[in-house]
Amino acid sequence: MNTFRNESCLHLRVGADGGVSRRSFLQFSGAALAGSGLVGQISLHAGELKQQGRSCILVWLGGGPSQMETWDPKPGAPNGGATKAISTAVSGVQIAEYWPKIAQGFKNWAAIRSMTNKEGSHERATYQLHTGRRPTGALKFPNIGSVVAEQLGDRQAELPNFVSVGQTIGSGFLGVHSQPFIVNRPGTLPDNVAAAVQPEQLKRRLEQLKEQNSGFAAAGAKQLVDEQQGLYAQGARMMLSPKLKAFQLEDEPAKMRDAYGKSSFGQGLLVARRLVEAGVPFVEVQRGGWDNHTEVFKSVGKLAAEVDQGLDALSNDLRQRGLLERNLVVVMGEFGRTPKVNPRAGRDHWPKTFSVLLAGAGIRGGRMIGKTTSDGMDVAAEPVSVEDLFQTMCRAIGLDPTTELTSPSGRPLAIVDGGQIISGLFS
Repeated sequence: MNTFRNESCLHLRVGADGGVSRRSFLQFSGAALAGSGLVGQISLHAGELKQQGRSCILVWLGGGPSQMETWDPKPGAPNGGATKAISTAVSGVQIAEYWPKIAQGFKNWAAIRSMTNKEGSHERATYQLHTGRRPTGALKFPNIGSVVAEQLGDRQAELPNFVSVGQTIGSGFLGVHSQPFIVNRPGTLPDNVAAAVQPEQLKRRLEQLKEQNSGFAAAGAKQLVDEQQGLYAQGARMMLSPKLKAFQLEDEPAKMRDAYGKSSFGQGLLVARRLVEAGVPFVEVQRGGWDNHTEVFKSVGKLAAEVDQGLDALSNDLRQRGLLERNLVVVMGEFGRTPKVNPRAGRDHWPKTFSVLLAGAGIRGGRMIGKTTSDGMDVAAEPVSVEDLFQTMCRAIGLDPTTELTSPSGRPLAIVDGGQIISGLFS
């Protein structure tokens, strides 16, 4: 049995005979789709951006990258450790030595050095930095990618509105149609999308499934049946679409693939560029490994080299294709690391001060927002909250942060609860 699982995402199962069932729906037979290959990571909510072709690529550095080893080094300070600073292409702006390519191309980038928050656990902070809200009670808030998919996407389009290279937070109360479409092997076709039958045969099987489920609908499960029919219809559109090749890299020149780096992360960024170019409004690409409680100065070099190459290639590629001005790139993790180096030559969790890197979508390159104290322990100027960051992201991609979403209980909830746009990133 082949099963696709994601704690926050849709669960679909393929039986040995090819039948399909959804755990979260009523149990019913999917034998009508036997052999069609529609199962697994079925696209859940797809389309092209409605507002000026804008989109967002979130680069998630899971584990919490150290601000002092990225965009806010403190060379010579008691807490600075072994990390040196290097000059960037912008006069007077320095970043950590591990990022030479970003430094050379810093006119494409802006950084926030004064992010501040209170969540110091990985799970809670990851949730907050994806949803804009702290986890509270039973209500599950949606990933910002799901919000973008819901607000700016088109359910009738051929590609998903939210693609994640790696597992991520789900759509919460927004439901299945804005769930992230998970890609585990960037550069190849997603699992279970290659059609094993001809298009006309596939269409007939979908009609048979619709007829089969009519009884469930009549018995009071119409909403569930309609939802499932929509998922399969979307899956079929994607399978039969020429845009499906956006997930593949065979037609990319070797020089371009090399520029991004041959790592899974680098190739994931290249897939992200192809997807936003094809109209996908939100893509997340992940690179974990940043929970550096030990030997941070040894481990960060290898991590940064991979990410530095990929990000530099992405920003240059988007700019050369005329896509950077309408595509936002956000690079962040769930929090920073302690300014004080621990006895194991590492840094521990520290949400009080951390950094975020941004580019594109009206963000003025070369900007450095905020300042921390000389020892890195506190914000010295222009504190930026998570809500401020989410307000700014919405502004960049043309999404109104005051738009109200409706919770299952009927409660209206703004996309972003509080905060202000970081105007210095745009002026």
